Amino acid sequence: MRAEPVRAEPTVAEPVRAELAVIGAGPAGLAATLAAGARGVRVTLLDSAVQAGGQFYRRPDPALGARRPQALHHQWRTWERLRDGLAAQVGTGRAQHLTEHQVWFVERKSTGFTVHALHEENPVVVHADAVLLATGGYEKVLPFPGWTLPGVLTAGGAQAMLKGGLAVAGRTAVVAGTGPLLLPVATGLAAAGVEVAALVEAADPKTLVRHARALAVKLPEGARYAARLLRHRVEFLGRHAVVEAHGGERLTAVTVAALDAGGRVRTGTERRIPCDTLAVGHGMLPHTDLAETLGCRLDGLNVSVDEEQRTSVPGVWAAGESTGIGGAALSLAEGHIAGRSIAARLAGREPDPRAWAAAAKSRTGLRQFAAVLDTVYAPPAHWSDRVTDDTVVCRCEEVTGGAIREAVAELGAGDLRTVKLLTRAGMGWCQGRMCGPAVAGLAGCELTPSSGPFARPVPLGVLARAADHRGVAPTADHRGEAPTADHRGEAPTYDHGDEAPADGRRAEAPADDHRTERGPS
Repeated sequence: MRAEPVRAEPTVAEPVRAELAVIGAGPAGLAATLAAGARGVRVTLLDSAVQAGGQFYRRPDPALGARRPQALHHQWRTWERLRDGLAAQVGTGRAQHLTEHQVWFVERKSTGFTVHALHEENPVVVHADAVLLATGGYEKVLPFPGWTLPGVLTAGGAQAMLKGGLAVAGRTAVVAGTGPLLLPVATGLAAAGVEVAALVEAADPKTLVRHARALAVKLPEGARYAARLLRHRVEFLGRHAVVEAHGGERLTAVTVAALDAGGRVRTGTERRIPCDTLAVGHGMLPHTDLAETLGCRLDGLNVSVDEEQRTSVPGVWAAGESTGIGGAALSLAEGHIAGRSIAARLAGREPDPRAWAAAAKSRTGLRQFAAVLDTVYAPPAHWSDRVTDDTVVCRCEEVTGGAIREAVAELGAGDLRTVKLLTRAGMGWCQGRMCGPAVAGLAGCELTPSSGPFARPVPLGVLARAADHRGVAPTADHRGEAPTADHRGEAPTYDHGDEAPADGRRAEAPADDHRTERGPS
């Protein structure tokens, strides 16, 4: 009989103590860390990635020897300021940056907050007086026949491979779906030597024209992307959609078709395009798992915050895509405001909004801009008509479109929870993040946040240790004001100072935990 390998017991690290725990090292988390740390707050920044920056500032591993990583980015100077600011704070002991730490639960106690994380399956505990949730978002993909074939991946996944690994999935690609993310993905792949056969956008270009005034600030950037598409001879198909992916062991072609004004396929316009890669996406959704387990109020699918970026739970702030998909510049502004608010309240002072007036003005304009983008790039109506009964919708549990329709029509399911109970759709590894929008669309019910007890799967041994944990958190007053402390520090400029950097888009893809850049209009 062969002996089973003995698995080493996880190492339990000593609890970390901080005044502020920032969860997420994307633009919002970095901006908050710099703003709070510059005012004397001891910050612990936790992130699941190897390097700070999130998807928007994702960079290749240094071992790959990329000579010009900035070629895959815009606003590189803003990243350099963030990077150097974080390095300075870590170097002086004002901040601690914990990389490759997966936060799975945040516990609220009378004495503060306990952040539970995993580092290489080893439990890590951080005690803090305040928490900032900068957990980002994830990509939405609507199903169609053949979308589970090897060679079909999310647009953000394709971008993450290119930015982080300098790798591409194939030689000939189609980029499809809807949203400004498609532009940087298509141009990035083309610049990397991939033949991009077509950029298939479901939105009507005329809608962009109708909102030209509101989108004017991004027209120069959009024009640069358009010029790159022309230079690489990428065909643009507006008001079109991929209706089917073809292949045996892997993708070999896609069928695209034109859409009418109502979002239905125009019969007779179908066209087959050979390709070995399809990068597809239909926008973003906010990550709210940790906020929900803490009891933070939601505004629809977004974490609800006030003018200081405070949630409904005293001691908890939120910034970035979790409060509404809006891009890197909006995340920077919100993170900066949150960091300054936290610093003041931890010092026992009432914050002065005039201190972040420039960031607040930027936040207002960028939120309005994001609202226009949501209107322009809404997923096409009647997309569910193209989902056949044998199309797999929930990939984790292999639940088909027919099973979901049967649960509604014959078994009376009228909400996501009932569909889940009857079909198991959403019970798998992703807990409905990937399939939730599709299930809701097919069932004709409202999309609600996928809530669970933890933000990610956790080994039972780690749960047992957490239950036995008797660590003492620092004192905190959760009636709205944090404990008084003497915080000294010079205010940074909002660039990381008083001017908001240019816009960009960032989120997290559901299937492979890649964060994605939502590009310009």
